[in-house]
Amino acid sequence: MLIIGIAGGTGSGKTTVVKKIIESLPAGEVVLLPQDSYYKDSSHVPLEKRQSINFDHPDAFDWPLLTRQVAALRRGESVEQPVYEYVTSSRLPETIHIEPREVIIIEGIMALYDPCLRAMMDLKVFVDTDPDERLIRVIQRDVLERGRTAEAVMERYTRVLKPMHLQFIEPCKRYADLIVPEGGDNQVAIDILTMYIKRHINE
Repeated sequence: MLIIGIAGGTGSGKTTVVKKIIESLPAGEVVLLPQDSYYKDSSHVPLEKRQSINFDHPDAFDWPLLTRQVAALRRGESVEQPVYEYVTSSRLPETIHIEPREVIIIEGIMALYDPCLRAMMDLKVFVDTDPDERLIRVIQRDVLERGRTAEAVMERYTRVLKPMHLQFIEPCKRYADLIVPEGGDNQVAIDILTMYIKRHINE
């Protein structure tokens, strides 16, 4: 089994990198654990207070659950991945049944942050994209998919995303075995990653 962590700032292209890797591998060989699924359940917090939760801080994630589930998959056990609802900031009653596979990818802004989780990884990847490019992608995504105004996105970027990135995400670069500049546009790096994974599967 190969356990891979793929981290990087919001809008860096992590999801595109992961998608291209999965598409280039045999079907059914990869399990994807998106870190976003492991946000702490905030359903007990009054609705008006949920708006002030900092989802770009390490404290927003349920690290023990994510670590336990990765460890279980590594032992060959199945897990029930939580389903997180962004609109209500709460964990839904239903779960996703995950069977262990040859390759496990943990993908998220802080996938390389937690030392216990990092210790289980065979390969650590950091997707590194220019801050201006990330901001443009975040604006496009949040305006189109989440109904926010460009002004609101930029205000949140300046107030929350940028300082959290500099404090918690950027320092994780030093733990990476491989840094992928320009995210999903870097086909050479994606090809190298894919070759590494295929070699492991074939062995």
